[in-house]
Amino acid sequence: MSIQRPGLPGDLPSPEVLWARWALVAVVEATTEAEESTSYRTGCWIDDEGLHLDDSGCTWWTFSRIGAGRYVLFGEDESSDVKWHEPPVDMLAGGPDWLPYEELRDRLAGNELGCVYWYENGSWARAPNPDDLGDDGLDCGMSRFADREKALWLLADNVPDDGPAADILMDHAEGYRLTPELLESHVAPCDGSPPDLQAMSRALRRAELMPRTATTG
Repeated sequence: MSIQRPGLPGDLPSPEVLWARWALVAVVEATTEAEESTSYRTGCWIDDEGLHLDDSGCTWWTFSRIGAGRYVLFGEDESSDVKWHEPPVDMLAGGPDWLPYEELRDRLAGNELGCVYWYENGSWARAPNPDDLGDDGLDCGMSRFADREKALWLLADNVPDDGPAADILMDHAEGYRLTPELLESHVAPCDGSPPDLQAMSRALRRAELMPRTATTG
């Protein structure tokens, strides 16, 4: 699935698919050390706010569920021209009243926000972009999850690439039937360290990718 520059709401996959792919990466990357760290985090992770991505450079994103059928995706990639555009682009124009406006306005005040997309009533939306805007950063930021093959590649540090393990995990994540047992069977960090199954199980609970009848220890 390709994303245009600047992105269009229709370029994004369904929020359930986007959530499943992103959450799977966050789950297999989860460690107790990272959970307990009070320093700057990188990679993908999940917490009470939702899913996060930070490449320790100029890309960061947050993806949150806001009640039934509502999601918000916001962040920044260095490719975005939005915050440099003149006249300024109102990234919150037309936004529904349930968006996390306090955080978004704080980000805007700190010149840290590149774009905002929201989902409700079965479709993605964003504020209008000016005709001469070159890029809003959505492609560089989200193509890694919009394209399934790119999402599979993100698992490479934690899932062996010489078999079907990544596809198996992705299939189960996208079907919302991922279990701790599948993680234990298929996750194997490439540095030879044992997978942190307890941390992954905690992340899996937060991600809600399990069948309703599954439990974690």
